[in-house]
Amino acid sequence: MQLEFTKMHGLGNDFIVFDAPRDWPVDRQRLRALASRKTGIGFDQALVLEVPRQAETAVYYRIFNADGTEVEQCGNGARCVARLIADRRGLERGEFLMGSPAGLVTARTEPNGQVSVAMGTPSFLPSALPFEATSDVPFHALALRNQTIHISVVSIGNPHAVLKVASIEQAPVDSLGPEVENHPRFSRRTNVEFMEVVSATHIRLRVYERGVGETAACGTGACAAVAVGQRQGWLSTQVDVDVPGGRLQVEWQGDKHPIWLTGPTTTVFKGQMDL
Repeated sequence: MQLEFTKMHGLGNDFIVFDAPRDWPVDRQRLRALASRKTGIGFDQALVLEVPRQAETAVYYRIFNADGTEVEQCGNGARCVARLIADRRGLERGEFLMGSPAGLVTARTEPNGQVSVAMGTPSFLPSALPFEATSDVPFHALALRNQTIHISVVSIGNPHAVLKVASIEQAPVDSLGPEVENHPRFSRRTNVEFMEVVSATHIRLRVYERGVGETAACGTGACAAVAVGQRQGWLSTQVDVDVPGGRLQVEWQGDKHPIWLTGPTTTVFKGQMDL
């Protein structure tokens, strides 16, 4: 069977996007093989498009990390799905709804190539991640092998642990990232953000993604960092987020409002692979 796919990325956070084959159930071992950058196609996440589950939506998408695990949400992935759906519909500019495991996502495409998605309302409740804690507090002490660190936790439809650092260049992403990701207090593991606050409207960010490792960009990670920064009083409602792959914009009016993620998407190539 031939799998037809589109290779896309959002600031280097890369994906394969394909319509769910009717006669091929999702095979996590096969996805892990396809994710290999030496023997497969190579990607951070696979985005599987299914028929809409609600009448008002244009598509339902599922997200699988490079290790084959299915996850709840992916911000840059949502933006790439939105661009692909808009292209299929011939929409240079438009707004539509998409379905995802984390709920409905409003997508907006612009003629300048920018794609925005509303990622829902951030939740700081530990149970929303889930994270083992007795209360919702701004900082949680997390005991690691050789030290105790303080993190903020937030759900953007998927779990995040945010650490404020003085410099992202000197942040111990490679060592702390996997230890926090797999900490037993996160029963479903977590994404880990290392945030440097430059000003109230500008942060720098590195993200160690659950099931992937450090990536060039992470959309939900950018939203998580801004949500935490606003809660702590460090950031304003509109923030430029510099990630290794480029710049994202995040806007959040707080309280019950959805958090918006904006940035570019790129279609790299279309291909086929024999399954």
